[in-house]
Amino acid sequence: MRFRLPIALAAALALGLTACSSDASAPASGEATTLKVGVVGIGSDAALQLAIDKGYFKEEGIDVVTTVVANPPAGVAAAQSGQLDLTYSPSIPMLNAMSQNVPLKVVAAADGYQPKDQQPADLAQIDDTGLFIPKGSGITSPKDLEGKSISVPARKAQMEVTVAKAVKDAGGDPAKVNWMVLDPASALQSLDSRRIDAATLIAPFTSQAESKGHERLASPGAGFFQEGAVGLWVAGAKTVDTKKDQMAAFARAVYKANDYANTHLAEAQEIGARLTGVPLETVQKGAETYWPTEVKLEEIQRVNTQLVELGFLATEVPLDQDLIVSGQ
Repeated sequence: MRFRLPIALAAALALGLTACSSDASAPASGEATTLKVGVVGIGSDAALQLAIDKGYFKEEGIDVVTTVVANPPAGVAAAQSGQLDLTYSPSIPMLNAMSQNVPLKVVAAADGYQPKDQQPADLAQIDDTGLFIPKGSGITSPKDLEGKSISVPARKAQMEVTVAKAVKDAGGDPAKVNWMVLDPASALQSLDSRRIDAATLIAPFTSQAESKGHERLASPGAGFFQEGAVGLWVAGAKTVDTKKDQMAAFARAVYKANDYANTHLAEAQEIGARLTGVPLETVQKGAETYWPTEVKLEEIQRVNTQLVELGFLATEVPLDQDLIVSGQ
């Protein structure tokens, strides 16, 4: 889930122009099946691009064409309606959609965090998000943010959820925070001028905040999700039912690419920099991306439970193992 561009910069339209496609030719058994996949223009798309470039999809008899979507909810809507076969969505917007009775299935992991026993002590090394305060503010804990202003890119979305968890875990009440909606660039400017008390930022703005001397109060993404898959390749349940073999083939190719990306990080970073337009040196200085090679139901259930505990969902979304498509 690392070195991503802000969604507002990643795309301007709900469904934009085709970004890229595989050059897969028809397999010996017949013509390749084309799958339309929604992406949001982030660094972790590097693994998907690797699956295209290395011919992993071609080996599975599928051809992937990517389309930029404005944000994960837009992609989920397009997948549910059949405009897209699959789309990128973190588990939070997926669960929000499922709570509104949108039938979805998880096909594969897109990004996430390595197992906790493999994580560094400094979570900033693996978390591309950060909660920042001005240097010398006197704030020493997320609990101190009660009654203070915190910027988030959107209300009730992933950044607010993860920061709310950090505040609650520190003994504070998220309901007493003054949440303000600011895009990352405006949030950084407001932090510079101390018009806000804290800013929730995402790479590359996290690096900019650090270069200005602002202090990282928390790494909310890693603190909330803990480990495992966060970003997911999601499809509408109807699409999965009608394209079971192709979905399993997509999962196999993606997991092969995810494993390759994890063991060839420099190559993946170069691709991520090209896809996002972020300078390679900025990508290399930022948090390291991790691409899981499976999705565990317990990882999604952990998010489900926390959304209820924090008041973002009224009740848990019913989940079972059928949610996750088997790539075997």
